[in-house]
Amino acid sequence: MKPLLLILTLLFTQPLLAQEEWKVVIPESEASARHENSFVECDGKFYLIGGRGERPVDEYDPKTNSWKTIAQAPLEISHFQAIAFEKEIWIIGAFTGNYPHETPIEDILIFNPARKEWRNGPKIPEDRLRGSAGVAVYQDKIYLAGGIIDGHYEGFVPWLDELDPKTGEWSILPDAPHARDHISAAIVNDKLYLAGGRTSHAAIGKVLETTVAAVDYYDFKTDTWNTIGSEIPTPRAGNSNLGIGNYLIVLNGESASQVSAHAEVEVLDTKTGKWSSLPDLGQGRHGTGVVFYDGKIWVAAGSENRGGGPETSLLEVLEWKKPKR
Repeated sequence: MKPLLLILTLLFTQPLLAQEEWKVVIPESEASARHENSFVECDGKFYLIGGRGERPVDEYDPKTNSWKTIAQAPLEISHFQAIAFEKEIWIIGAFTGNYPHETPIEDILIFNPARKEWRNGPKIPEDRLRGSAGVAVYQDKIYLAGGIIDGHYEGFVPWLDELDPKTGEWSILPDAPHARDHISAAIVNDKLYLAGGRTSHAAIGKVLETTVAAVDYYDFKTDTWNTIGSEIPTPRAGNSNLGIGNYLIVLNGESASQVSAHAEVEVLDTKTGKWSSLPDLGQGRHGTGVVFYDGKIWVAAGSENRGGGPETSLLEVLEWKKPKR
């Protein structure tokens, strides 16, 4: 029988840190490769959901180290950040269709892993439709930040919206200081952070070149936006963001600066405003998500290069330790 984890020695590029390296997980069964998907934990299991084309829902059980396909998608779902809410997976602010005019999906899509069933939630207000936005949960409300109206073509926005998933009530909140799409949101304490992303504008031939270096956060207690004093060290879009304690972790992504997807893992101490680094991923990737579970950071799937491929299903894991200088 295969071990739960087959440890491959990956390049260690941050010698200042007393930090384990990323380990490649060799599962008993494989997931389907994909990108522009989401990767999310729900009730102790991990889900790869969506991506370019009509991709199945793949479920990973960390107890058995195995993937299985549990459902098919109702349509092509791409460019979104899925969230878990009350043991279901919610998809808000996603696209369907082809580059560069991908179309926002009007309905909120909800997947129930226990029943392996999809259903439609409330419709998104027509004047707030967009895809490629950041989504996060805070105190039983769902927040949709940024995004772009017309695929990769034009219409990037600084919007922030709140959804009460129990009532379907939709509220418009203050705009962020910077518009951005291809963005992931993360909650750190009582703040929603946006780091990375870009202003995709294929209408003028500018897509990969338009990364946003500024880092913004929305303070739920004061209902205000702020921009921190230090920019993201590696500007990129299609990245994944994660909040752990006082830290914002930024990983994955693509940019015009290199053909390969980004492997850098950068950490913002939100108390001091200082950046540090964790070991690079063994495989850079963009267009996927990140999971924090059982004290570990997990990453799966994505595109190995900027743009549309090659797609991977590779699963990596890192023991979380606070960065030290």
